[in-house]
Amino acid sequence: MIFKYSGVDKDGKKVKDKIEAQSLSEAKTKLKAKGVIYKNIAEDVPSLFDKFEFSRKYKISPHELSILSRELSMYIRSGITIVAALKVIQSHYDKNKKMKLFLTTVSTYLDEGKDFYSALNEQNVIELPLFFKESIKVSENGGLLDEVLMELSRFLKEQDRINKEIKSAFAYPSFMVVVSLLMIAFMLTFVVPQITGIFKSMHQTLPTPTIVVIAMGDFFKDNFTLILGVIFTGVTAFLIMMKRNNNFAYSVHKFLLGLPLFGSIIQKSELARFSYIASLLTRSGVPFVQTVNLSANILNNHVLKELFISASKNVVEGKLLSKALNDSSIKIDYTFIQSIALGEETSELENVLSNISELYFEENRDKIATLLTLLEPALMLFVGGSIGFIVAAMLLPIFSMSIH
Repeated sequence: MIFKYSGVDKDGKKVKDKIEAQSLSEAKTKLKAKGVIYKNIAEDVPSLFDKFEFSRKYKISPHELSILSRELSMYIRSGITIVAALKVIQSHYDKNKKMKLFLTTVSTYLDEGKDFYSALNEQNVIELPLFFKESIKVSENGGLLDEVLMELSRFLKEQDRINKEIKSAFAYPSFMVVVSLLMIAFMLTFVVPQITGIFKSMHQTLPTPTIVVIAMGDFFKDNFTLILGVIFTGVTAFLIMMKRNNNFAYSVHKFLLGLPLFGSIIQKSELARFSYIASLLTRSGVPFVQTVNLSANILNNHVLKELFISASKNVVEGKLLSKALNDSSIKIDYTFIQSIALGEETSELENVLSNISELYFEENRDKIATLLTLLEPALMLFVGGSIGFIVAAMLLPIFSMSIH
């Protein structure tokens, strides 16, 4: 629950802020511990806009979490306590209410005597990745908090960079596809019907391409609203099913993995992410079984996620990860399995996982660059060919009239 309050702090300054607590009495206790003398305190009842914002945990972006982890690591390395570091960082988020409330809540839990992991785990303001919290838990126990925070920062920054690269790479092709479809729809819905009236008044036999285009134009004109409704409903239903129906999402992800070229890019991207975070968790001292399970949970593809979760259960029973992956009905890149087997045999699994992630990231970067190089001229041909066909179909009757 979120409570808003106003009053004066221990320095006599007026304060007006929010605090997270399980009940009103707990909120009052927390304010008293902070030295705040409250004048008014009540549960925050959000407006319609705020209701959506506060109805669920704020999902922090990899970029934001990377910056926060780096700042904390730097302050801790310079000898500042985690409590003092969080209070300094709070001043950087005056315009971000969610982040400020998150930092205030974590600081309050730390002031109450909880460790950093417990404070992160108990707060309900921000949704943190499971692997992030587990890494913090292990590093705190091992006295490696600053090092692990810096490693987490590098990982999150790399993930953010890769996501931005992929989005920017596909931005132009996506724009071309949307524009071309809109142009074709516009011509068939508004331009073609204007011309077909002339042809119909001539009562002459029309060429087959012209008949096809006229039929398509009439269909789009008569069913334009219905087509838009079907597209909108279809996309909405697909997104809802992907989010709420695991069997449907699993089937879609399995289909995507089977696609030529795209399937390989998706699989290697997921394996690279798994390898990177598994390497990080292994270095942090997380037990290997737990490492496999946590690393599997960051994967987006349901098929690969279930594969690694199932493999982690086999590892608990004493089976090698490479053996469990090789025996699975779902086949993944054999180079990955061989590399894991080599790491298990030489006890250098951490280094092997790190090398695999770098190798797959570079391979995917090259494949995506090649794909985009081929995709751009293909899209131009598609746009030009489609519009050219419509124009030619409209000109054919005119040419035949001039000949006769």
